[in-house]
Amino acid sequence: MNIFIMKATYPIDGETYQEVLQLLGKSGLEDKLDYKVVMNENSWCNPEAYGFLVLAYDDDKDELVGVASAVDTMGFNTFEWSAVVAPMYRGMGIGKLLVESIAAGFNERNAVGELALTLNGDKGREFIEAQGYEYSFSEATLRADAEYTDVISDLTIRLYNGERDALVTVFEFAFEDTPEDTDHLISTNTSTKGRVLWVAEKDGVVVGTVTSVEENDVQWVTALAVHPDFQRQGIGAALLAWVKNIAAQKEQSTVLLDVEIENEQALSVYERAGFSKIQQVDYFAKK
Repeated sequence: MNIFIMKATYPIDGETYQEVLQLLGKSGLEDKLDYKVVMNENSWCNPEAYGFLVLAYDDDKDELVGVASAVDTMGFNTFEWSAVVAPMYRGMGIGKLLVESIAAGFNERNAVGELALTLNGDKGREFIEAQGYEYSFSEATLRADAEYTDVISDLTIRLYNGERDALVTVFEFAFEDTPEDTDHLISTNTSTKGRVLWVAEKDGVVVGTVTSVEENDVQWVTALAVHPDFQRQGIGAALLAWVKNIAAQKEQSTVLLDVEIENEQALSVYERAGFSKIQQVDYFAKK
């Protein structure tokens, strides 16, 4: 058996896109997992995404038998990546070839960091750990129906309009972000197609923020944070309701968000707002 390895930088062509979807679909049916999530399928054909695929072909059959996907999701030259090998080709060293090619791609791009992703319940965890990675944290994806929901009457939610200093305070408290991190986040969430940065205001004071991200029939909730002086006043729930309303107005069916499973306080807020867990992604860092 001859295995041919090649790289494809985003955006990939339509033929490659279909080949990879077919491989993930067949593997997912076998493993009962949706690999498109950890493989960042929404980035492959996006000209604004910074990332690449590593493709492994059985040269004798001219068939795609393995793929790895790496993407810089936040623009810090820090990549998230995952890999899938067709079930009948596992145990033949293809996974190791993909990992070596991913590492070479990071070196070519002078990457400053990386995280490997696996779906909870995927046997790939054992493989990733054998390649010199160790468990770092897990994120759960939560889902809620899009619906028209009441928002706190004395709260105004509107488009971001230069409230940078207020968000520095909010993001420092919520995520331990530096002012530079906040500047980058604001830039990304106000200049990327499909992303909208909202601020919540009460009596003229910025008390919270959320970014809605449109993806096909889904609105994603990201960068949700509440000012430290206005915790436990229902502001987080109001921001979640706001995104549900956006999705309903656009006739979308679903609202999704990711949260670290160790963040019990946030999980409690989301569950009370009608969100339920649909999957979990485990993250691994290089030792």
